[in-house]
Amino acid sequence: MSRETIEVPITGKIISVEVKVGDAVKEGDVICILESMKMENPILAAVSGTVVEIGVKAEQVVKPGEKIAVIEY
Repeated sequence: MSRETIEVPITGKIISVEVKVGDAVKEGDVICILESMKMENPILAAVSGTVVEIGVKAEQVVKPGEKIAVIEY
């Protein structure tokens, strides 16, 4: 199976994580909410599949390129 790694696009803080390992997601589903510059940015699934890894947790400060999640499809 193929894997899609979702990475942090901008520096900010994770407000909430909407999925857990084992969850089935569809393309466009919200993986987490990232706050940056007082704006809430939903991070979306790029592909449909199953979440096999979560790399962030709520309240965590993140930088571009860090792993948010891995989806197997």
